[in-house]
Amino acid sequence: MMLWQDGHQPGFTGSALDREDLIRTDPDRLAAMTSSLSARLLALDGIDPVLDDRGMLGWKSLAEADPDSELIFLGVLDGRPRFTEVRPDLPEGATRSMAIFRVLDLLPPEEASTYAAARSLIDWHVRHGFCAKCGTATAIFRGGWGRNCGACGAEHFPRVDPVVIMLAEYEGRVLVGRQPRYPPRRYSALAGFLEPGESIEEAVARELHEEAGMKTWSVRYIVSQPWPFPSSLMMACIARVEDDALTIDYTELEDAIWVTRDEVVASMNGDPDARFLPPPPYAIAHTLFRRWLDETG
Repeated sequence: MMLWQDGHQPGFTGSALDREDLIRTDPDRLAAMTSSLSARLLALDGIDPVLDDRGMLGWKSLAEADPDSELIFLGVLDGRPRFTEVRPDLPEGATRSMAIFRVLDLLPPEEASTYAAARSLIDWHVRHGFCAKCGTATAIFRGGWGRNCGACGAEHFPRVDPVVIMLAEYEGRVLVGRQPRYPPRRYSALAGFLEPGESIEEAVARELHEEAGMKTWSVRYIVSQPWPFPSSLMMACIARVEDDALTIDYTELEDAIWVTRDEVVASMNGDPDARFLPPPPYAIAHTLFRRWLDETG
């Protein structure tokens, strides 16, 4: 089990699932996993998880899989092969339902981590049924961790989109922003996708300049987290900036404010009079706030 600094484990991390990469490329071993009586199938409602009576991920017999589904071998957990399925009735591209966030409030990070792998894989398969090189329909291979094209031989693998998320820091305060889709009063760290040819540090500096008009003079990487909506890797940083003047890009942000350490403490502790509501515990911005508070305490 990975140990995170100061015990602040990010959401969607810590799964006990052994992904068993060597089984993916061994047809005989993969067939044995699929035919095992102990094999389990992740219980899903569409693409959202179904919880058992303990509030954990629900699993059922692999025999209950839709016969027209494509099976994905997730790995081995508690000695049992674990699978999920890409059902033919799924729409192209999964959407974030409000129900999923209520479920994530209940799931421990380790359980959410296993679900994140399954959700991202399912979403990738339903979006990538055709070859990007020649347009021919592709087929699943490597136990569901890739698709290949029978016409041109191209192999395609699930992608992960890198995202930087950062707190700008100036004289003991940090910058938080909100987007119109956030719940009322919620503020979070600023974030944006890395662009081709950028380092993490360069992306942090660019995003802060584009969204808030700030000039950055140092960037520190803190921690990372998968984000399965649909398949991002969030890389959290703290950036020191030259001053606190703001030029907000209102096409990206609804608002941005500087907050003090005491105001962040009140927010994270659930004070009803806090200046803003914090990001939820499963979001890496929550972990980033905790780390900043530890560093400045």
